[in-house]
Amino acid sequence: MQTTHLVIIVLYLLVMVAIGLYFSRSSKVGGGEDFLFAGRRLSTPVMIATLLVTWVGAGSIIGGANFAYHHGPIAGLIFAAGTPLGIVVLILIARRIRRAARHTVPELLEARFGTGVRTVAALVTAVAYVGLVAAQFIGGGYVLALITPLSPTQGALVAAGMVTVLTVTGGLFSVAYTDFISAVLILGVLVASAPMVLLAVGGPTAYWEGLPEAATTPTGGLSVFQMLGYFLPPFLLLLADQNLFQRLAAAKDERSARNSALGMLASSFLVILPVTLLATSAAILMPGINGDESVLRLASDGYLPVALGGVLLAGAVAFVITTGSSFMLSAASNIAFDLFARFGGSRVGDRGTLVVQRVSVVAIAAVAIVLGFYFPTVLDLQMYSYTIYGAAITPAVFAVLFWKRATTAGAVAALVAGAAATIGWEVAGAPGDLNGVVVALPVALVSLVVVSLLTKAPDPRSLEAAGVD
Repeated sequence: MQTTHLVIIVLYLLVMVAIGLYFSRSSKVGGGEDFLFAGRRLSTPVMIATLLVTWVGAGSIIGGANFAYHHGPIAGLIFAAGTPLGIVVLILIARRIRRAARHTVPELLEARFGTGVRTVAALVTAVAYVGLVAAQFIGGGYVLALITPLSPTQGALVAAGMVTVLTVTGGLFSVAYTDFISAVLILGVLVASAPMVLLAVGGPTAYWEGLPEAATTPTGGLSVFQMLGYFLPPFLLLLADQNLFQRLAAAKDERSARNSALGMLASSFLVILPVTLLATSAAILMPGINGDESVLRLASDGYLPVALGGVLLAGAVAFVITTGSSFMLSAASNIAFDLFARFGGSRVGDRGTLVVQRVSVVAIAAVAIVLGFYFPTVLDLQMYSYTIYGAAITPAVFAVLFWKRATTAGAVAALVAGAAATIGWEVAGAPGDLNGVVVALPVALVSLVVVSLLTKAPDPRSLEAAGVD
């Protein structure tokens, strides 16, 4: 255990808590709207940071690193390519997202398909996001176990407590400004660490020659369908991620929303490239370790200067806390706005909605802790959670935006079939070592198209209400 590492992380956590307490004041968070959208007055630099850190989190520095560690740099970059490709799509629709300014994605679906679809979508979204919160808790447990006497399980419980406190205090205000600090921290340390670790391997030639033969191929030893099973879930999630939609809706104006998405695209490469290089270098320097810990162990095992290693570990904690807070906040908004407010919450007002959101955050944390210990790695957990959302929600969202013939029955069929196929595939043990998206996405798309064509076309007035030209 490095005392320097521990001191750096403790100082970072104290700063995060201080920011959360500052923004918990009633003058900053006056109700549910402020809690979720930060008053819709976030600046472009803060928007870029919160978009980036909301997305990358443990899914990149732990889950993505695990994939690159086992399958090599080319496969690792292909796996990560879903992020920039998805961001390009977000850039094209960012102005429209900002203009819609809905609280949640299920609320967007309601405008086109009705209340029943909103309720089903809210339940699916909450289930998926609880899994993503759980991934952050487990990732935080890995970091804390490396630098303290805590076990990974104990570390996960501590991380869960930190994420919950930060989220329940200031909402998006505290999350966004801690995201900004975290983004500056982690981007700087990743860029600085990559050349140092490459030198530790022996330079570019020694790096490439040190990789296993399969790790130098485009699929890293996987079949094409297996590779597709890893690429699709993060790509599909990003296309309709409620978290990112809410961040874009929190921008000051439509121009700021689009510029923020452009900034997220550029800065995403400052995460993808270093993480892939660091993880694959760890495969050479430390073969046989837990792939989830590949980047983290470079810091804890002395392959980086102590101070830089401490900042890298603090950056990992930053990713875990801010991403966990974001998904927790987003899932709480589904409970407050899509379920509670629709079924008996209209009398409590905006302050009452705020209370429901904060209580929901605590409940989500409890469920996420239990779910997190069911999956063996962060990568497994994130693939499961990404697929539930991407296979079920994304087709319905894109039907709103691009297919006028889609019907309410078709949307419900896609939501239910996509979620059920994902869960069923996981319960069946992922036959053929294929991730569930390979089955769940086609099932959801076929259900959407077939059921829509077999039912009555939607009223043109519902299309106008949803903003469809």
